[in-house]
Amino acid sequence: MLRLTPGGVRRHHQGSGKALANVVNHEKQREGREDALDVLLTLVGGDLKRVNEIIVERMHSPIALIPQLAGHIIAAGGKRLRPLLTLASARLCGYEGERHAQLAACVEFIHTATLLHDDVVDESLLRRGRDSANALWGNKASVLVGDFLFSRSFELMVEDGVLKVLGILSHASRVIAEGEVAQLITANDMATTEAQYLEVIRGKTAQLFAAACRIGAVVAERPEAEEEALDTYGMTLGIAFQLVDDYLDYSARQQDLGKTVGDDFMDGKITLPVILAYQRGTDDERAFWRRCMEAQDMAEPEKDLAKAIELMTRYGTLAETVERARHYGERARSALDIFADGPAKAALAGIVDFCIERAR
Repeated sequence: MLRLTPGGVRRHHQGSGKALANVVNHEKQREGREDALDVLLTLVGGDLKRVNEIIVERMHSPIALIPQLAGHIIAAGGKRLRPLLTLASARLCGYEGERHAQLAACVEFIHTATLLHDDVVDESLLRRGRDSANALWGNKASVLVGDFLFSRSFELMVEDGVLKVLGILSHASRVIAEGEVAQLITANDMATTEAQYLEVIRGKTAQLFAAACRIGAVVAERPEAEEEALDTYGMTLGIAFQLVDDYLDYSARQQDLGKTVGDDFMDGKITLPVILAYQRGTDDERAFWRRCMEAQDMAEPEKDLAKAIELMTRYGTLAETVERARHYGERARSALDIFADGPAKAALAGIVDFCIERAR
């Protein structure tokens, strides 16, 4: 049997292949110094262990390719931030039951399904420094296994049996899809406004953060005001998170994260640093942006990327993107004011810093 724990993936399931045996390191090691993620993991580590068990149980299928492919991307995948937010939000609201673990697994399945679909749309060959699922198994298998994970998430919602939870998570799934389509429409379009960009990231990233946090209050049967506060916390945290991601695409820090610098530029994705540089540029510089982003006419891609970064640096748009992230981070922190001080509140406030300090 395969078992996912806070420390990684362990266990073999017959026919599931080696992909499910890859170790996932969720705990960020900082030479003995606890950071915000360590604090959160310490707070809800026992609950996260149950979440990982549920993920492994529900990844199973008699069709061997499904757990192979799903296990590959889940094993490659990050810090479990979204399910951690569900667990911590439930703890903040005083919940002492077990429903939050199943719903946190549901959140992770939704997130993982969107990653599979995103890599196909973006034609990405790498995911966190490893071969993407579509690079290994092809686009068709990636899309279909993504659909399988979406289906599993809805099974978990239905098993929870609370219509309000089903409404929140199904709404989030729809808005995420709309956000991805909106990004597809705005790609390669230098007429994209900052407002349009923000609407895209609210949908494709921040909506799941908001839903993950809000259901923590719902399972605890807390007042509507607390639901709204956690929704606001998650939404503004998610926007800050994506702003930092969009900054990082043009930062040398990308290489530390196992990603390629300039992927968004090469794909013609219109993000805030680009929008601001285009608005502030000369006519010749705007022509450069239209050539690269709209026409995708890059005879010397590395040279064009270097010029793009130079323009964004000259006009301060990368630094400004991080400052916008800090602004949304402060709004997230303020949303927690309604709650009493305690370990859960402190951990969630710390995650704001964790998300933004990735830019360092």
